[in-house]
Amino acid sequence: MPDPDKSLLERLAEFLTPQPTSATERRQELIETLRAAQTEGFIDADALSMIEGVFQVGELCARDILVPRAQIDWIDIDSSVTEVIQTVISAAHSRYPVYEGSKDAVVGILLAKDLLRHASEANFQLRDWLRPAVFIPESKRLSVLLRDFRANRNHLAIVVDEYSNVAGIVTIEDVLEQIVGDIEDEHDIDEDADNVLLLANGDTRLKGITELEQLNTALGTQFDDDEVETVAGLITHHLGRIPKLGERVQIDGIEFEVQRADPRQIHVLLARRLASDIPLPT
Repeated sequence: MPDPDKSLLERLAEFLTPQPTSATERRQELIETLRAAQTEGFIDADALSMIEGVFQVGELCARDILVPRAQIDWIDIDSSVTEVIQTVISAAHSRYPVYEGSKDAVVGILLAKDLLRHASEANFQLRDWLRPAVFIPESKRLSVLLRDFRANRNHLAIVVDEYSNVAGIVTIEDVLEQIVGDIEDEHDIDEDADNVLLLANGDTRLKGITELEQLNTALGTQFDDDEVETVAGLITHHLGRIPKLGERVQIDGIEFEVQRADPRQIHVLLARRLASDIPLPT
């Protein structure tokens, strides 16, 4: 811990002076010094959060943030143009892995803009407009992956396990969110009124900041915890840690699935009933 009797400049000078300590210890000392700087008003909270995010990117690897295989919006190379367009409209992403025969046989990446430009052509062939797929191991460090994304102007990588099977995907947005926090787009919940959103399939989409009272009203539940006020706090308190992207947590007959999260907080979840004896809200 930094010595409170020393000035910020003195603490920074000590950090810059070579000491026989490990890299981990030095990094922790720097973080503590920066936190003290934020407390003293030298840097703001957002800047501190991003600096800590940079350190986290250096420690995390692809398996820590990948979108799991089961949650990928796939396109079959043999799909008709109509089916492909329906998938793109429904999922509303900019890039899609395309497979042939098996989802472990990814043959390329389809960009939505390429589809829009050429789908009306008389002899349109999906294979002709695929971009090369980039494959990376689960163990690839995010700092290295971000550098590769920038150097190759690529925005999506296919993550494979030790048996060369597809484990998931990672996008450049996923990596950047570890530094700057959640990057919301036009498909994210961005209004206070949309903290709770009922989906067509019966699931309920929730912001992590949704208060337990809102959650109870929406799902007819009776969650009550004196130590937390939000659904993110409820899940984190239940697990004793922040869950990973794609992780599912069952609490009192409700399954929560983490859709958007970073190492610091939960942003968006799906909630669904597991038991039929929970009454619907009236």
